[in-house]
Amino acid sequence: MQQIAIIGTGLIGRSWAMVFARAGHPVRIWDAEPRAAAAALDIIEERLGDLQAAGLLAETPAEVAARITAAADMAECLEGAAYVQENGPERLDPKLALFAEMDRLCPPEVILASSTSGIPASAFTEKLAGRARCLVAHPVNPPYLVPLVELVGAPWTSPEVIARARALMDSVKQVPVVAHKETKGFVLNRLQAALVAEAFRMVRDGVMSVEDVDACVKHGLGLRWAFMGPFETCELNAPGGILDYAQRYGPLLGQLTEEMPPYHYDAETVARVSGERRALLPLGALGERAAWRDRELMALVAHKAKR
Repeated sequence: MQQIAIIGTGLIGRSWAMVFARAGHPVRIWDAEPRAAAAALDIIEERLGDLQAAGLLAETPAEVAARITAAADMAECLEGAAYVQENGPERLDPKLALFAEMDRLCPPEVILASSTSGIPASAFTEKLAGRARCLVAHPVNPPYLVPLVELVGAPWTSPEVIARARALMDSVKQVPVVAHKETKGFVLNRLQAALVAEAFRMVRDGVMSVEDVDACVKHGLGLRWAFMGPFETCELNAPGGILDYAQRYGPLLGQLTEEMPPYHYDAETVARVSGERRALLPLGALGERAAWRDRELMALVAHKAKR
């Protein structure tokens, strides 16, 4: 098993550590914030216990957690690593600094990947000597439960590096998808942005309440989208497949999208949505609800694993 290095031990970094350790890889974690890595180890063991309770862990939490160790500094974390997953702040300057140091410390064959949600690899790797081994590996939160990973290289990223990263993700039971070019926000975020913007518009324009818009997705679209993507959904909604779907519904859907200008999250609507959400869920209960979400995701993952 290859040595894995995790830079940054927030929610995403901890999740990545579990993904790789669960698959058998030795993992070192490091964070620039003192004591953060040590604290992450306790949280990881607790989450592994949740996975075991859901039937999603083949070993005991202690056995998996034993593969994860905290490093004293970045150099120790990177030593011997074959793959590095960076999870630093979602700002360009920290990414530039982290990748410059990782590129300096790691041998040229080591893959350097970032979990960034929207900064393209070309923005923080262009001037690196080893820029061909750098890419974005954008996960979905939390990656130890939601397996999709978007692999997005810069124009200079080696195809061989993309292939190796994809093979590694496959081997740890993630679901890698490869973007053929960089786009702002990558693909998953763009799909999500379209739906979320329209949800805010429906509330802004007085069409529907926050609670009922959520119901449209979780009791409607979301049920199908848990196991089918948009193209397969369209295919099965018309007897003749995609061509038939486009002929039947294309004119109507085209008219709908013409009514969807950019939405910029105006303060009045955001406050209204927040107020309706706080009436449904107090701010202090967000952590408890997030834990509920993770348990529901575990149950869904367990169900899909049996299919």
